[in-house]
Amino acid sequence: MFWVFGLLNISVWGLILNSKMVFGSRLGEVDSEVAGIIRKEVERQNNQLQLIASESPASRAVLEASACVMTNKYAEGYAHKRYYGGCEFVDLVEDLAVERAKKLFKAEHVNVQPHSGSQANMAVYFSVLKPGDTILGMDLSCGGHLTHGHPASFSGKLFKPCYYSVNRESEQLDFGEILKVARECKPKMIVCGYSAYPRFIDFKAFREVADDVGAFLMADIAHIAGLIAAGVHPSPVEYADFVTTTTHKTLRGPRGAMIMCKEEHASALDKAVFPGVQGGPFMHAIAAKAVAFKEALTPEWKSYQQQIVKNAKTLASALAGKGCRIVSGGTDNHLMLVDLSSKNVTGKDAETELGEAGITLNKNTIPFDKQKPFIASGIRVGTPCVTFRNMKEGEMKVIADLIARVLASKDDGRIKSSVKSEVKALCDRFPLYDLKWLPGL
Repeated sequence: MFWVFGLLNISVWGLILNSKMVFGSRLGEVDSEVAGIIRKEVERQNNQLQLIASESPASRAVLEASACVMTNKYAEGYAHKRYYGGCEFVDLVEDLAVERAKKLFKAEHVNVQPHSGSQANMAVYFSVLKPGDTILGMDLSCGGHLTHGHPASFSGKLFKPCYYSVNRESEQLDFGEILKVARECKPKMIVCGYSAYPRFIDFKAFREVADDVGAFLMADIAHIAGLIAAGVHPSPVEYADFVTTTTHKTLRGPRGAMIMCKEEHASALDKAVFPGVQGGPFMHAIAAKAVAFKEALTPEWKSYQQQIVKNAKTLASALAGKGCRIVSGGTDNHLMLVDLSSKNVTGKDAETELGEAGITLNKNTIPFDKQKPFIASGIRVGTPCVTFRNMKEGEMKVIADLIARVLASKDDGRIKSSVKSEVKALCDRFPLYDLKWLPGL
C-alpha cells in the first residue's frame, strides 16, 4: 500500500536524524521540556485511533522537507520576482510545487503560498470582491465552514453572507432550493465544498446556478482534495473560477494551503495573496508541499484514496448496524456524521468519553441541530488516519464495535479501560511512527 512509500523512504531521513548537527538530535539537549512534550504527542498518535476527518499523517519524506533549512529563507514575492537575494533555490522548489500541482489537478494557474485554508479563502474573496459584496455559502450547522460567511469570521464581517442548507429529508444538497436562494440574494460569489458533508458534490450543477445569477464560483476542497487528485471524487477545477484547498488533510502534505484558478484571474489572485493578505511564504512548507504532490502523482495514490473511501463506507455501515443513525444514510467520501440523538448522548460527551477510551474524533452539529455547536448532537468520523496505518475493512468493523460499546456505557470506567486496551493492541498491530526515528526526544 501507498503508506509504505513514506515509511520506507528513510535513507536521507536516517542520515539526518543520526547527525548531531540537526534538529532531531539536538532538540533533547537544547530543550528537554519541549522534546518531552513532542514525544508524548508521538506516543498519543501511535497509541490511539485518530478518526478526525480533517487530519492525515504526513509521510517521513514530507516531515523531512517540513524541517529543512528553507525555513531560514525570506522570499517575499514570487519565483524569479523576489524582493530578497539568495532565492535561486527556493525559486526552484516553488516552481516544482506549482508545476506538480498543475499536473495533479489539471489546473490553469496555481498559487502554493497560502499559509492556511482560511487565508486562501480570504485571498480569493479579495481578488474579485469588494467589502459588502454578497457571498452565498452553506450554513455552518449543515456542514459549511466559518470562512464561507459565518458572522464570527472575517468572511461574515467584511462581506454580506447568505446561506443555503441541505434538504431536511435527504440531508443532501438540493439544487432547486440553492437556485431559489441564489436568485433571492443575488450573490457576487457562491461557495461550495464543505467541512462536514459526506456526499459527492455536483460541481457542474453549482456552475449552472452561478451562471444563472452571474456569480463567481469558488470550490473549497480542503477535505476532499486527496480524493479528487486520485479521481475517486468529482473535480471542480473545470467548473469553478477558484478552487482552494489545504494541503494537510486528505492531500497528506504539510500544514498549509494552495489556490487554483482560471488563467484570467491569475494576476488578481497572486496580488491578493501577496502583498494582499500575507507576507513572506513559508518556503520549508512549500518544499514539503512539492513532496506531497509528487506522492499524490504516484500510481499507489489512487488505491490508497480508494481504500479511505472503502473504509469510510464500511465504518458507516457497521455503526449503523450498531444502532447509530448516519446522517444522509451513508457516505461517498472520507467522513461520516453520526447522529447520537437516539443514544441520549451529546456530541460533546461522546468526544470526551471516546477520547478517554483512546479514540479521538470530534463533536459536530448535524443538519438543523437543536444543540449549540459546542455541545452538538453528533460526531464527525473520518478514515484517512487509520487508512494510512494500513487498516482495512475488517479493522473498521472492529472500530465500530469499540465506538458502540463506549457510547452504550457512558461513564462506565471499566468499559472505557477495556476498550482503551483493545485500541492499544490494534494500534500496535498497525504502527504509525517509530520512536527510533526521533533520537534526542
